[in-house]
This record gives sequence, C-alpha cells and structure tokens, in this order.
Amino acid sequence: MKKASITEAKNNLSALIDGLKGGSPVLIVDRGRPVARLEAAGSGSESEDNGRLSRLLRGGIVRARRSVPPEALLTTPPPHAKADASVVAALFTERREGR
Repeated sequence: MKKASITEAKNNLSALIDGLKGGSPVLIVDRGRPVARLEAAGSGSESEDNGRLSRLLRGGIVRARRSVPPEALLTTPPPHAKADASVVAALFTERREGR
C-alpha cells in the first residue's frame, strides 16, 4: 500500500486516483500517523464482497484457505445422530475426557 502525506495527496490527487484504477490503495498520513485510506470504489456486488472479505482478512476474523478442501468433505453426507442422543450430554462427556 502506498503512503502519501496530506500535502502530497492534495498536490498529486489525479496521479493517486490513476493508481487506484490498478488496484493499489493509498494510505494518507498526517505527520506519520494514518488518517485516511483512498480506495477504488466498487462497481458491483462482487467488488463489495471482495472488499468485505479483505476487511475480514485484515481484521483477523477469517483466514485465507491454504489448500483446496478434500473432495470427500463436499460429497460425503454428514453423520446422523441417534434418536435418543443428547448433544448436551455428548458435550459434557467430551469436556470430561479433555477433548
């Protein structure tokens, strides 16, 4: 991410906006402290979704996948619980066993 002081941003706004078209956001700083971020405006829901995802990634809320999930994960049906099974009892059992 490119950094620019307030004065540089004011004097070179056209050049900074041209750089945004290439997807490079600009961090505006005042005496070295970040005060604003200049980003390209989204042109549809896909851009908005990517922006949301980027914010979640930066915030540490989600992590990017490291590999493709195994095929079995998507094709194998989930297990079914027994009719008399209790989720709460299973949770307590796992806690007692240290899992």
